[in-house]
Amino acid sequence: MSDRSTIEWTEATWNPTTGCDQLSPGCDNCYALTLAKRLKAMGNPKYQEDGASRTSGPGFALTLHKDELALPHRWKSPRVIFVNSMSDLFHPEVPDEFIEDVFQVMADTPRHTYQVLTKRSQRLLKLSTRLSWPDNIWMGVSVETDRYCFRVDHLRKVPAAIRFVSAEPLLGELHSLGLDAIDWVIAGGESGANARPMHPSWAFDLRDRCIDTNTAFFFKQWGAWTPRDDDNAVLVVNDGTFVAKSDSTLIPGSPILMRRVSKSEAGRELEGKTWDQMPNVG
Repeated sequence: MSDRSTIEWTEATWNPTTGCDQLSPGCDNCYALTLAKRLKAMGNPKYQEDGASRTSGPGFALTLHKDELALPHRWKSPRVIFVNSMSDLFHPEVPDEFIEDVFQVMADTPRHTYQVLTKRSQRLLKLSTRLSWPDNIWMGVSVETDRYCFRVDHLRKVPAAIRFVSAEPLLGELHSLGLDAIDWVIAGGESGANARPMHPSWAFDLRDRCIDTNTAFFFKQWGAWTPRDDDNAVLVVNDGTFVAKSDSTLIPGSPILMRRVSKSEAGRELEGKTWDQMPNVG
């Protein structure tokens, strides 16, 4: 939990719960799972319970932190706060009553803006009528491939003032994603040792559709792969797989040369422009 964050689209993080279980392909290289293992080794008391080896890991068991409910009250200056950067508030092991308590804290501290993000969209929708929805709560869902666009359909039925989609890591084209009643789209490639490439066309398509629908667009990062034509580049097909350069004329789906680089070297620009748009809050 920190009153300052390095995440480009927020200012602070608040974790009333920690830990989670992998749910879909976007979880395969979860940064939070890796960080929890390191925090456990460092002796951090909030990351000492191990999750299931198949879906979680060391220090990453779903854990409630009731003492953290008071933290936003202690932050006197307004902050944009990402809720549960190290967990998912709508995880099935989080009691309904605890979720209600978290939402009540957000309602009681209107000076802050809260960004809540989940992959458990069905539970979000089910509980939404029991929760407070003041204007300072932004609600979002993660969508990494087209298969999971149904999460956005659930989100559209939630009475949040701002609804957003996090397409990060973006692992495929989201051709089924409708942007009606969606205020903000965050997109980004995957970073880390086992990062999968994000084909540029996937990001360009999201950007263009956001422009067409007047939806705020935020491009967070290329991640570990960036378009690059040099001796170390490899071909990436439009489904995210790799092919040999010699096969380029045989591969359908717009193959492109990409190279593995550091996150900082890859940068955040799309065709020479940085996209840092935020939703219009009136």
